[in-house]
Amino acid sequence: MSKTVVISGASSGIGFTTAEFLQAKGFNVIGLSRNYPKKEYKFNYFLCDITKEDQVIKVCDEIKKNYDYIDVLINCAGMGVSGAIEHSSITEVRKIFDVNVYGQFLLTKHLIELLRKSNGGKIINVGSVAGEIIIPFQTFYSMTKAAISAFSEGLRIELKPFNIQVTTILPGDIKTGFTENREMPIVVEDKHYKHRIKNSIAKMAKDEQQGMPAIKVSKVILNLIKRKHLPVAKTIGFKYKLFVLLAKILPKSLLSFVVRKMYGE
Repeated sequence: MSKTVVISGASSGIGFTTAEFLQAKGFNVIGLSRNYPKKEYKFNYFLCDITKEDQVIKVCDEIKKNYDYIDVLINCAGMGVSGAIEHSSITEVRKIFDVNVYGQFLLTKHLIELLRKSNGGKIINVGSVAGEIIIPFQTFYSMTKAAISAFSEGLRIELKPFNIQVTTILPGDIKTGFTENREMPIVVEDKHYKHRIKNSIAKMAKDEQQGMPAIKVSKVILNLIKRKHLPVAKTIGFKYKLFVLLAKILPKSLLSFVVRKMYGE
């Protein structure tokens, strides 16, 4: 019997690619997002803004009517904002936390019941290497991804008695529409920061456009679904594994110097 997988953020990027990939592999995929995919799709779909709890409850109730349990939840929905902290608005900050953190919490909260009934459920949260190595002028994005890692580790311990495993995947730069969809800062240049914000955003965009294809992440997710025991976290891509390892062993001052040279000047 095919496994049932729920994927948030399934309208584009990693979410859409993974939904299509798993559906082709014989999984029963349920995609969620605020809007339908612009491309043709073959998996089941529910419209849902995961930042609105009433919508999350409604769609989860609908899933419960049609499915006795789900096997895997993949929290993939996410967004990015850029800019200097000094110029950021509380509206921007609340929005990215609503999508990247609180939305993941709400969807997970209301699907735990169905995961528990599967007697071996798995939750795969999409974090980022940027949650391990904080990127200047993308600080709030890094904060949300660091929060997802903490969320996963706490959830992992809480759900262990129910035979529900939890992991965080940490992709590096992925070539998707994420670059085009990132919300641009209110201030790109001023007399204080001068060209630094613009240069940092350009560097991030270049890295993403030269990044790994989304299907590489999808294949890692498939391997994790098949594994008997999930790791606490899984970094994707050799060079990113190296970056994360160095971030753990290098002095903080040296790491900060390197990141500043890459993204802060």
